[in-house]
Amino acid sequence: MNAPGRRRYRMRARAEAAADTHQRILDATRELAIERFLDEITLDEVAERAGVATRTVIRRFGGHDGLIGAAVEAANADVQVRRDETPAGDAADAVEAVFDDYERYGDALLMMLAQERRHPELLRPLADEGRELHWQWVERVFSPRDELHTAQLIAATDVYVWKLLRRDLGLSRARAKEAMAQMVHRLVE
Repeated sequence: MNAPGRRRYRMRARAEAAADTHQRILDATRELAIERFLDEITLDEVAERAGVATRTVIRRFGGHDGLIGAAVEAANADVQVRRDETPAGDAADAVEAVFDDYERYGDALLMMLAQERRHPELLRPLADEGRELHWQWVERVFSPRDELHTAQLIAATDVYVWKLLRRDLGLSRARAKEAMAQMVHRLVE
């Protein structure tokens, strides 16, 4: 009998199932965070959308604030991985990376920022972390000349510029990306 091999297989399958459950809960949280304010999202709704029991959500995240914090941290980590892959000095890749991030997380990020003053103890540290990551990314990718140049590049690649182009002006992803790319290109010439 090969019981140890079977045990490893079961443990691996169990770990994969647990990781899948974790991700479904985070995805459900992100989807709901786009639709409504954080204090309107219930653990029961997250559990239902993720296809798990409410107890599972509580056991994994400890409650509402833990769940929201974990969802934002996971999004920040996902963004950080992609941003770290952006080659320094390549404005086209930089705009592509930022657009990928905003297309995936932009609406949820805007909802979070709209609620930052409403839930400062939970959201301010998470929002500040995102701002810091964006600032570091701009410095690494573009090597700005000075503080003003840094501020201009941060502004040109900010989520509010994406919102203005995509949501307010209704530009297609391609046209909005082109508009941001032209702004960034002019700043780095």
